[in-house]
Amino acid sequence: MDRSSIEPLLEDLKNPTERVRERATQELWRIWFHQKGIYGLDFLQRAQVLLDRGSLKEAEAVLTELIEDQPDFAEAWNRRAVLYYSMGDYYKAIEDCRVAIGLNPVHFGALHGLGLCYATLGKYREAIQAFQQALAIQPFALINQRLILECTARLS
Repeated sequence: MDRSSIEPLLEDLKNPTERVRERATQELWRIWFHQKGIYGLDFLQRAQVLLDRGSLKEAEAVLTELIEDQPDFAEAWNRRAVLYYSMGDYYKAIEDCRVAIGLNPVHFGALHGLGLCYATLGKYREAIQAFQQALAIQPFALINQRLILECTARLS
């Protein structure tokens, strides 16, 4: 993924105007979901339909097939991490979040997901670090600010 094409959107995430931030957030998600064109988007959509139906193993199979075919597709890894999180398989979710972040270091969704996994496992220092990294990209994301405070309170 060409970082220069998303740089203005990343800057817009820091804009004090909420409308500007929302537009940038939506556009980044659109770019990430469309990274592999209709082919990748079709797999992601099929997996989401299966997930919504509660067909978790089938959704996992669809995402795993996509990942095996397109291992550099960060959003496929992120979507499978979301699936694993929803299944309660936090260690697998962490692994997939890490791959997604390795492929796309500004993926605030994967960073947020990584923090959620760590927080659920009681690894609050790691969770805080992940939420802080997400917050560096999206400084107005109140959810990450709140989760940092909650995790910090649990450290004592």
